[in-house]
Amino acid sequence: MYRKLKNCELSRLTKEEFKLTKKIQVVLVLDNVRSQHNIGAAFRTADAFSLEKVVLCGICATPPSPEIHKSALGAEESVDWVYNEDCLSAVIQLKEQGYKVVSIEQTENSTMLNSLQIEGNGKYALVFGNEVKGVQQEVADISDSVVEIPQFGTKHSLNVSVSVGIVVWEFVKTLKSL
Repeated sequence: MYRKLKNCELSRLTKEEFKLTKKIQVVLVLDNVRSQHNIGAAFRTADAFSLEKVVLCGICATPPSPEIHKSALGAEESVDWVYNEDCLSAVIQLKEQGYKVVSIEQTENSTMLNSLQIEGNGKYALVFGNEVKGVQQEVADISDSVVEIPQFGTKHSLNVSVSVGIVVWEFVKTLKSL
């Protein structure tokens, strides 16, 4: 028998408890993501996996926003975030802070996600791009690596919120098991 659990049975942290917990050393960088629903979903994923923060760049909307809140369900209040008008400068700052920058994009010589070697003691900044244009070329150029999600159908890409979930899960399951 598989009785569904009630929310009160899930033993979730309060926002205050979440703020005090040790975070996984992963930062999400959203490069000109236009959909507030995708931004909200990224916040919700960052909360679910206890990531350090979300960096919103360029045309990304910022909280508070009813549209972000619809998919974030309050995660925009629990997860730390910053806004930077220019994604390239945000990525340079993260590199200077010791983060390995990994852009999620389809490029020549990209590494397939299932072949990526994730170091257990590393700090990572994962860059996800605009729904149409992807990660800016100059951001990909200075990335420590570019990762591609293997796909086998007729479409050329996944929704950015789906990509965030897939890539973050791969990093978290690896970093939590090391």
